[in-house]
Amino acid sequence: MVPVLTYPSAEAERFFNVVTGRQVAVDPDMERTVQDILEAVRRDGDEALVGFTRRFDAPEFSADRITVRPEEIDHAYTVADPSLMDVIRRARDNIRAFHENQKQSSWFMTRPDGCYMGQLVQPVAAAGLYVPGGQGGETPLVSTVLMTAVPAVVAGVSDIAMVSPPRRDGSLNPYLLVAAREAGVHRIHRIGSAWAVAALAFGTESVRSVDVVVGPGNIYVSVAKKLVAGRVGLDGLAGPSEVVIVADRSADPHYVAADLLSQAEHDPMASAVCITNETRVVEGVLKALEVQTADLPRHDIARQALARYGAVIQTNTLEEAMDVANRLAPEHLELLVEDPWALLPAVRHAGAVFMGAYTPEALGDYFAGPNHVLPTSGTSRFASALSVETFIKKTTVLAYSARAFERDAAAVMALASLERLDAHARSVQVRTTARLSGRV
Repeated sequence: MVPVLTYPSAEAERFFNVVTGRQVAVDPDMERTVQDILEAVRRDGDEALVGFTRRFDAPEFSADRITVRPEEIDHAYTVADPSLMDVIRRARDNIRAFHENQKQSSWFMTRPDGCYMGQLVQPVAAAGLYVPGGQGGETPLVSTVLMTAVPAVVAGVSDIAMVSPPRRDGSLNPYLLVAAREAGVHRIHRIGSAWAVAALAFGTESVRSVDVVVGPGNIYVSVAKKLVAGRVGLDGLAGPSEVVIVADRSADPHYVAADLLSQAEHDPMASAVCITNETRVVEGVLKALEVQTADLPRHDIARQALARYGAVIQTNTLEEAMDVANRLAPEHLELLVEDPWALLPAVRHAGAVFMGAYTPEALGDYFAGPNHVLPTSGTSRFASALSVETFIKKTTVLAYSARAFERDAAAVMALASLERLDAHARSVQVRTTARLSGRV
């Protein structure tokens, strides 16, 4: 079901190339289709949103249903399970507490010559959150609502819009509605796929445009985000989910297998890898995977993922195991070892790290507080989790006194002249001449 590899070996190297190169190939025809959708929404606004939604989601959809009314959210509270509402609020509070620590402040520095410089840290004016429908709305991705909305609220965004595809009857799952209100979303729109991204980017009669679009989605959503990048800011382009588990002799193979399957069940392109220096762990994980997969509702998907992009890799040492983990630069990295804190300094590339036997990745997905919107496909080499910073912008500020200007004028003119940008030099020269002549 899952390949067993040794490291170092040629087989392991081939596997690394397969996993790190795994991307959802975008057919040129699909990209043209998405571009046509974007243009239709830009041109026809609500009319295009209604047309696409009727065709793909809700046959009786109409323009007056694009935006969710407050009384619909009120009604959602009457059907929501109180115990689940308590869980949602606790998760929200954990996520908020974590992200509060990411807040940044504007700052200024001064010099004795009267020069002031600094940075304004401000939230974007408007943010759009994409929340997938989840099996026709029957598996509401409440965690995605919380993980995308709460950082925007903490950042201070004053207009937070959520989009999610409607169910066949044109409604949204009530748990999406209550989670959005609990998280601080200001407006909710029943639209999905590429046309929802287009509406957030360009605006329509019913949907105001935003400055940043975040949240995961299918290939059409990812391509749409790619095509509107630059017009709006993005959190990144989500790829298939992935986990790497580094395990030593203390690791329980049943825990390892369960955590591998928690990623493998996502889709056939998910990657789930265990790296260990212990033969006993290799054997135990293989047995546990067979047992646990047998009664897994999504066992077909999990088996495909493990066969194509999964592996149990045996190394000679834990140091080698960490080298392999860093090469894979996974979305999720679990350290199921006796002393995870001792290995933490060796982590160079990972979207999120989960420490020890009682910190499965699922805790981070739903409840603990750190964000679950993470860089995938090896992009943790340069990218980070969705955070408060995703929703802020920084503006530098500079104020020179006359004394500071006189000191630096010649240096600026020299550099401008070297680059043959004479007007730049002249903008400094005219001030120098004026001061020398006594006009100022």
